Parts: sequence; C-alpha cells; structure tokens
Amino acid sequence: MRILILTQYFWPETFIINDLARKLTEQGHEVTVATGKPNYPSGKVFDGYRAWGIQRERFAKKIDIVRVPLWPRRHGGPKNLILNYASFVISGLLFLPWLLRGRKFDCVVVFAMSPITQVIPAIPLKWLKRAHLAAWIQDLWPESLAATGFVRNPQALHVVGWMVKGIYTCCDTLLLQSRAFFDPVARYASRSKLVYYPNSIALPSENAIPPEVPAQLIEVLRGNFCVVFAGNIGIAQSIETVVEAAELLRQHSNLKFVLVGSGSRLEWVKERKNQLGLDNVVLAGRFPMETMPQIFEHSSALLVSLKDEEIFSYTIPSKVQAYLAAGKPIIASVRGEGARVIEEAGAGKACEPESARSLADNILSLMSLSPSEREEMGSAGQRYFNEHFNMDRQAERLVEILASRAPV
Repeated sequence: MRILILTQYFWPETFIINDLARKLTEQGHEVTVATGKPNYPSGKVFDGYRAWGIQRERFAKKIDIVRVPLWPRRHGGPKNLILNYASFVISGLLFLPWLLRGRKFDCVVVFAMSPITQVIPAIPLKWLKRAHLAAWIQDLWPESLAATGFVRNPQALHVVGWMVKGIYTCCDTLLLQSRAFFDPVARYASRSKLVYYPNSIALPSENAIPPEVPAQLIEVLRGNFCVVFAGNIGIAQSIETVVEAAELLRQHSNLKFVLVGSGSRLEWVKERKNQLGLDNVVLAGRFPMETMPQIFEHSSALLVSLKDEEIFSYTIPSKVQAYLAAGKPIIASVRGEGARVIEEAGAGKACEPESARSLADNILSLMSLSPSEREEMGSAGQRYFNEHFNMDRQAERLVEILASRAPV
C-alpha cells in the first residue's frame, strides 16, 4: 500500500508516529511523510534545520520526508502557538500539492494531535490524489480548548465546533485512540466513519545499544523505592498533585519521586522543591526515548497523573502503553479510560485525580506489597500490552482497516 503520512510532528521529534511509519515500511509498504520543521518541545528549530524553506531527507533508509516551513513554537504563549499551528496549515496548503506532484497514494493518514487544524492540508491532497483520508484522532476538539482554558468564549467554541465538523466531513475514516472518544466525536461526524485504533509503542530492538543513563541516576533508582514520572511536566499533568503527595510522604526516607522530562511547570517544581526542602523529589532532566526502558527497569513503580477534567477522562495517556510494556507496577492519578486500562490489565492502582492524599495512600499500599506481588502486577501489564498495543500488530491492523474501507 502507498501511504502518505501527514503530521506536524515527526522525527527527530519524539512521537509514536515515527515508529509506526518505520513498522509500515518494514512490512513492505511505501511510506512518504509530509511534515514541518522539528522544534518540539524546546520551541527552537533543531540543529541542521531552518524554519523557512523546503527540506527533503530520508528516514529509516526508505521513507521520503518533505518538510514545509513553519513558525517555531519559541517560548510558547498564545501568539507563538497560533503562529506555529497556522503556519503549518498555510505552508501545507501552498507547498505540498507541488512537492508531491506526480506521486500516487492509496491513503493519506494524518497523525491528528492538537490542533485538529493540521488535517486541513490533507484535504486537497485527498482530492488531488484520489486517496482515502484517515485522521488518527489524538485529542478531542473543541473540548480540549475549553479544558485547558485556551478558549473560554462559548461563541468561539461553537465556531470551532463547526470547523471540526467540516474537517471530519472531509475525512473518510476517523481512527480513535480511545473507546471513550466515540460519543464526543459522533457529535461532529457520522458513526460509520469511527474506528477504534489505540496508540502503541515499538519495543526496542534486542540489538539496539541505548544511550547511557548517568550512573548517579541509576544509583538513586536502585537504592530507593522510586516512583518514576516520565514525560511532559505541564499543566495538564497536574504536577502540583505529585509534589503535594511527595510532601505528604517526605518522612519515608527510602521513597523518592523521580521526575524525568521537562515542561512548562518544571521551574515551578524546582521552586517548590527548594521552598519545602523536598529531598524526596529528584529532577532527573530530559533523556532520549531510547533510554526510557533502562530507567523504567530500575524503577519501583511508574506514575501517570492528569488534571481532573472530563476531557482527560476520555484519553489513554500515551505513557500508559510505555509503562505497561516496561513490566512495572503503575500508579495512576487519573480517571476514565486511562484508569480502566490499568485496572483491566491488573497492572497497578488507580485513584481519583488531583487528590494528593489518595495518591499518597496508593503509593504506600504498593510499597506494602511483597516484591513478588509487585512483579506480578508488572507482568500482567506486559501481557496486556502485547495483546492490545503491540506496534507490529497495530501496523498490520492499520493497513487492514484502510484496505477494508478505501475504495478499490
């Protein structure tokens, strides 16, 4: 199958679409990627790239990448984010039909993270290439705008809703990363277009040599009961709840909260850690995704947390799949789909979000279990991952879905 993947975010940025593209190629499909200039999450265009102009390169030896200009995220803020999102849409509409001239595709697949507007450049490509258009929906719009406070005006949200309906109307298939997405998405699209297609992750190759993790961090992980939080340290992750739980448990000298990553709330965490003298909070910094299995291997438990917003109850945070694959017990301060998956797998303990007391109690409960009981939780998570989220099988299933729905 000839597949065009359109995504604002792609390698060397770290997203699951990178691995899916690679797997599709390994399974014999012809994959082309149309994307922007890498600048996430720092906001600075990566070395070797420039914000303006067209660039072409190869990924995984066989995948052609075409990159259109965009406005970098810079230091964030509404102005830069709007310019970043809008510039990708405008550049995609202007340049991609020309850059992809003469190329034939059976399907166009959009990795539809926020904002949903990044589907727009794929619409004329669908018509020009007479291809099946599938959007892999990672976030709910306009609900996520209201939940994050980015847009509060009811009339503006209504207008966004009409835009979403128009975008969905132009799509042939809507791939939903969560079963809970069905009803919200069905408000704007026909149910006949909706297909459950969860996120997945690729397990590291047995022959891969991962980057080295600092010995000091390994020493901390091995010498303590370490609850590891990995990923974006931002508003949506309710990192305040994690810090408050650390404060409640500070008397347990062998318990450490290890935060791996960066984000908009990292400076706040640093200030709070210093103000309260929280020696049990370890800020490890950012690491390449390839190092995560090593860090997870030496952890005692893995932590996922989100704010108590209805929108977040619909999603399965992508780190949940990585945690399940790691084979470690999971502590989840979430509700909805994320909590359901963890509990259904028997992989850990879930509690209501934004409740530091409940989170602290679940951590103490996990600590009280025997090593063999915690090991069984981790093993149950791995089994569930292999059954539901394995990347090899998910790549095969994507092609099955597209082949069954695309016109012959």
